[in-house]
Amino acid sequence: MEKKNTKVAYGVACIVIVALMVILRFAYPDGVTGTIWSLLPPAVAISLALISKEVYSSLFIGVLTGSILVANFAPWDTIRVLVGGGEGLYEHGLITNIGDLWNVGILMFLVILGIMVDLMNKGGGSAAFGRWAKENVKTRTGAQLMTMLLGVLIFIDDYFNCLTVGSVMRPVTESHKISRAKLAYIIDATAAPVCMLAPVSSWAAAVAGFVDDSYISGIQMFIKQIPYNYYCLLTLVMIIVISILNIDYGPMLKHEYNAQVKNDLFTTEHRPFEGADDYEEGAAHSKIADLILPVVVLIVMCIIGLIYTGGFFDGASFIDAFADADAATGLCLGSIVALIFTFIYYWLRKSISFEKSMQSVPSGFIQMVSPIMILCFAWTLGALTKNGLESGAFVESILENAANLKNFLPVIIFLMSAVIAFATGTSWGTISIMAPIVTMAFDYGKEPLLCVIGLAACCAGGVCGDHCSPISDTTIMASAGAHCYHINHVNTQLPYALTVVAVSAIGFLIAPFLKNWFICLVIEIALMIGVLLVIKSIVSKKHAGIFEEMKKADEELYKTA
Repeated sequence: MEKKNTKVAYGVACIVIVALMVILRFAYPDGVTGTIWSLLPPAVAISLALISKEVYSSLFIGVLTGSILVANFAPWDTIRVLVGGGEGLYEHGLITNIGDLWNVGILMFLVILGIMVDLMNKGGGSAAFGRWAKENVKTRTGAQLMTMLLGVLIFIDDYFNCLTVGSVMRPVTESHKISRAKLAYIIDATAAPVCMLAPVSSWAAAVAGFVDDSYISGIQMFIKQIPYNYYCLLTLVMIIVISILNIDYGPMLKHEYNAQVKNDLFTTEHRPFEGADDYEEGAAHSKIADLILPVVVLIVMCIIGLIYTGGFFDGASFIDAFADADAATGLCLGSIVALIFTFIYYWLRKSISFEKSMQSVPSGFIQMVSPIMILCFAWTLGALTKNGLESGAFVESILENAANLKNFLPVIIFLMSAVIAFATGTSWGTISIMAPIVTMAFDYGKEPLLCVIGLAACCAGGVCGDHCSPISDTTIMASAGAHCYHINHVNTQLPYALTVVAVSAIGFLIAPFLKNWFICLVIEIALMIGVLLVIKSIVSKKHAGIFEEMKKADEELYKTA
């Protein structure tokens, strides 16, 4: 019955979309570029994904809607826009985005990581780490905090973070009956937020490039905004609090209940990457170093790859090299070297035969097909919305009308950035739109503090929307890293993210008036903890029976262990 109702809702939604498109055809004969309707394509994709729980068709219909609007309803031009590969109207489609050098580099990086993960599994590295974790990580709280710590340590790049943390921590969290949805949330919450707080990361380099450096360098501006970046900071606080106090609510509570009581890590019938979690023992002498060493080499080589593309070996400083780094190329260079090292290391250790190691190449690629398909659609949808329909012009017009409310602009910027990033699925794209507007709204020479708070609001909003959006590449990668069904990850994460949004908005509201980062941050952290304690009290009373069953299941699990 539920599936039938879903099909009916999906059909009704499609009919509404078609009717709306017909109305727009006559209401906007010159096109919807630069209007509020420029955000319609991502709204369509997100709505259909949440209704149908099926991401491929939803993204395709969103891309098709964007193509129709860019082509201004001309049938043949719509097909050309959708396919892409040309100039003008036709430079935002699938071929153009898939063929973009940066995007190709990211896809290559994903495939290489997929191969490395499969190789570490076959070579016994994952199993060895799992044995070590069972002996040293004694509680669910410890497993969750360890996942967060690993995410914080891998601050170089969010894609790298998602897939590496997922591959390392899946067997650990599985042994403690932590649902895949909870693992995906922790991975996602320590990917983009951590990268946005790290001065040495691909994100810092990107943001620095978007900032007007007439008064101060981009990197210095990035560092100054960190204490005011409430969404990123409070997201980390939230992970610590919910892990220690065992707080779950919303759809996540159902997933955690099923994992702990019913031993069902997935809750739904969807099993992404089926068979990929059947961890192999590998050689009997496999050690924890068989996983840790390849990961450390991967981190080091990716750092070297990034600074190499930024000109470090041509005389640029370390910080300048990161600021000018080509993340896609640098990550590819580093991961290829790490992959070659891993092959040779396992052969010398006699952990895996040559023939079996070569099986990891197609296996690793196959595991990445699903996220690659979603990414290709998501990139195209973002390009059509941002560049084809010029959604930034609509945003700029709204902020111009609010220019006389300067002390309230940071919270407005935060919420608008969150909406744009949610709709387009890109934080970098959102920040590239909003950062120049922030520097226009606040002259750093006259109002340095407001300019810093405004940039922090822009960055926090970009990460927030990116964190919540089902079409965000980081959200997709977190699902892939955790081997969690993508829509399950989106549904369970949203209430947690919105809790942080509400508290962060208060911070951006009071910061321009208090003008002291330390006092504001203390207030925000206290408020975040207070809100979570209230939620825990309410949910515990409402679902007392469920929590009692979960507590008994935990006691039984650790009593057996």
